[in-house]
Amino acid sequence: MRVVDLIEKKRDGGELTPEEIRWLIREYVAGRVPDYQMAAFLMAVYFRGMSVEEVVALTASMVESGERLDLSVIPGIKVDKHSTGGVGDTVTLILVPLMAAAGLVMAKLSGRALGHSGGTIDKFESIPGVRTELTPAEIVAQAQKLGAVIADHTAELVPADRLIYELRDVTGTVPSLPLIAASVLSKKIAGGADAIVLDVKCGDGAFMRTLPEARNLAETLVRVGTALGKKFAALVTAMDQPLGRMVGNALEVRQALEVLRGEGPGDLREVTLALGAELLVLAKEADSSQEAQAKLARLLDEGRALAKFRELVAAQGGDPRAVDDPARLPQAKETVEVRADARGFVVKIAARKVGLAAGLLGAGREAKGQKVDPAAGVELLVKVGAEVERGQPLALLHVGRPDRVPEAEALVRTAFALGPKPPEPPPLILDRIT
Repeated sequence: MRVVDLIEKKRDGGELTPEEIRWLIREYVAGRVPDYQMAAFLMAVYFRGMSVEEVVALTASMVESGERLDLSVIPGIKVDKHSTGGVGDTVTLILVPLMAAAGLVMAKLSGRALGHSGGTIDKFESIPGVRTELTPAEIVAQAQKLGAVIADHTAELVPADRLIYELRDVTGTVPSLPLIAASVLSKKIAGGADAIVLDVKCGDGAFMRTLPEARNLAETLVRVGTALGKKFAALVTAMDQPLGRMVGNALEVRQALEVLRGEGPGDLREVTLALGAELLVLAKEADSSQEAQAKLARLLDEGRALAKFRELVAAQGGDPRAVDDPARLPQAKETVEVRADARGFVVKIAARKVGLAAGLLGAGREAKGQKVDPAAGVELLVKVGAEVERGQPLALLHVGRPDRVPEAEALVRTAFALGPKPPEPPPLILDRIT
């Protein structure tokens, strides 16, 4: 086979065979297909799409590119979760210790910042000392002992996804349904969980902008994942404004800690509880979402999930004192206020612009392999529905790259839309797919 033939076949709308897809992925991981050819293939997929059969083959080929976690030595149901990416999406940092506190096992393989959305690994690593590059043996051992792990998907596990994930981030091919589905599912299948919940974001700050697109992705993920032998459920959740008030790595850790203390933004807590409830129901630890959410809320309010997070941080080499004293987390040397130009009610906060601004300030990457600034980001001082006066601060920029402040400030300023009347409270949970 020749790579160029596969690129042209997909470019012209053809359907690749499982053998062709398997060969392409194998050769790319082996280093015999250069980035520029894989980038061309990804762009062809972006424009032409893939059939369900192609997505199944792509996912299976990516799983086969490396090892799988074998969690079968651990008793009970193993659970997992994945978000398709949003702005201020700190759910994983709360959900992993929460599930462990509920008696389940969650070995979460996560990624880094992608496009305008943040990455759980970048966030978790902003806690001083935390190590996320664990071997499969270390992941299994920690999951067995603690019930909770947050790890980068290592070179041994789904290397194809690591390589393609980084390439998508810098080639404009992030918002592709087949590529998102294969990326999500390959990590979930290789991660060894029995039951998996998917958080499919929908709206301005999501890769799926409209509800039909998000439903299509959720249904594809559940259909393909089920075909590959796992229990799946999906929630479609709103991402028109950032989730919570913090956008940035250490900033989002601070916010996760607030929720783990039984405090924090109501929207972040609501989405976390809804996703956690799906896992408890899938694991047959609760008969209904209402029962499951009540159980999880008690674990947050009693501090049991926070205690588990403290154990998780210490187990991965982090400073557990930062859990109780967020001042130990990285902090920006410079902050810049963004003030309201007029009086009115906040009717919209464009999540995508806020995410892009946080990236410019240092929370994201503009080139493959670039380091992030853990302290950089955007802090929202008001949310949709708030009444503000002219000159009132709307957001605080935590600066990591001073030369990008003018661009970031302009993005945040235009992200806020004011109106004469308060808007109707927007729903957070838009759909449920099983």
